[in-house]
Parts: sequence; structure tokens; C-alpha cells
Amino acid sequence: MTFAATILTLYPEMFPGPLGVSLAGRALAEGKWSLNAVQMRDFATDKHRSVDDTPAGGGAGMVLRPDILAAAVDSVAPGVPVLAMTPRGRPLSQQRVREIAGGPGVAILCGRFEGFDERIFEARDIEPVSIGDYILSGGEIAALVTLDACIRLLPGVMGAASSGMDESFETGLLEYPQYTRPQLWEGRAIPEVLRSGDHAKIAAWRKARAEDDTRLRRPDLWERYSGARVQPPSGARQQTKEE
Repeated sequence: MTFAATILTLYPEMFPGPLGVSLAGRALAEGKWSLNAVQMRDFATDKHRSVDDTPAGGGAGMVLRPDILAAAVDSVAPGVPVLAMTPRGRPLSQQRVREIAGGPGVAILCGRFEGFDERIFEARDIEPVSIGDYILSGGEIAALVTLDACIRLLPGVMGAASSGMDESFETGLLEYPQYTRPQLWEGRAIPEVLRSGDHAKIAAWRKARAEDDTRLRRPDLWERYSGARVQPPSGARQQTKEE
């Protein structure tokens, strides 16, 4: 089954962009996924093909109109999740990426200007998604990021299926550091344990480094990871003082 991606955008010429090369580009050429970039102005009803208007209540910029957005969303084939790229959305996670990649496809609504009229989220089943705590000029780059994260997980896209499992965020931790030749570079050697051939020691070193780096670099991830490890199993009986 081909993973079908639909992009609702004011700039369809931005696609496939970087997704037309490397792993994603090869997978696109091989038919492992498909791409349809839809011009949202095609759903405008006036001669100027207007898609936006001034903010209610005043303020700078323009807001994407809900009637145009709804018409664009309604054109998408049913059965796929519809994401709206917006800094007001929930952070995109590796778990959510895996869920999307395991389905038939995705439709992505790309924001512009001051964003979306809020009523579109009340009237349609649309998932607001953010790729980080910063502002882009539009949702197209965020859509490219989201698609790249999904496409690399499709069957047959990566050389080895296990390549996508032993990575940052898959186990709640950042990935351990990697090394390769030359063995000695600018006076810095590959850690001896990685040259030992002892797979148990290597695995233990990698786990320890992943934990150390996560604790130092991403305390938010470490808090969730360490908290999850100390939680009692679901349904476990809790001992009380009276016992």
C-alpha cells in the first residue's frame, strides 16, 4: 500500500523540495509514497482568489479564512489524519510519527500569515501540530519535516529495518554517541570499550551514555524517562501504613 501525502498550501511549488532527493526521493520514485500538493487558492470564490482577511478585534497581519480552509480540507480523501502545522499545536513526537507512518497517509494544512481562524478546529477533525518552540514564516517547512520523519519509517525506505529503532526518542532517551574511523583523530581515540568486541559491555556503555547525555542535555526527557521507570506496574497493589 502506498503512503499518500496531501499538502494543502499556498506554495505548492515548495514540494517535494528536499523530499525529492536521498531516501525520500528514491522512495517517491519507487512508489512507496505519493505526494499531492494542493493550492488552497483554488478553493477561493472571488476573482482575486482571496484566502485571508483581517483579524477580528484588530491587530497586525491577516488570518486564513475558515470557509476556504474547510473547502480545502473537505477535498482530502477520507480515512487519513489531517494535521495543521501551527506553533499553537501539540509537539510532534516520535510516537505520533510512527502512528502516522503506520497508516494509509496524511494530509497537512500549512499555515501562513497570523495563522488559522480558530473555528476550523471546531468544525473539522484537524490535529494542530508544532515541530518546536519557534516561529517559521509558514507551515511548509514544518510539513516537510513531518513528512520526512514519517517517510523514513515506511517499509523498505531505510536500508535496515532496525535503523529506525535504535535512535533518539525511540526509548525515551537521546541516542548514544557514535564513532567511526580513523581510530585516532587529532589525539582523540575511539572509546576502548567500542573496540573490545564485548557486546554486553558495549551495550551497557551505550545505555549509560544515552542516560548521561539525556540527563545533561534534555532534562525534560530525563524527567519523563526516570519517572516512568519508578512507576509501579499498572494495577499493582499499593501497600498502606495499616498493612
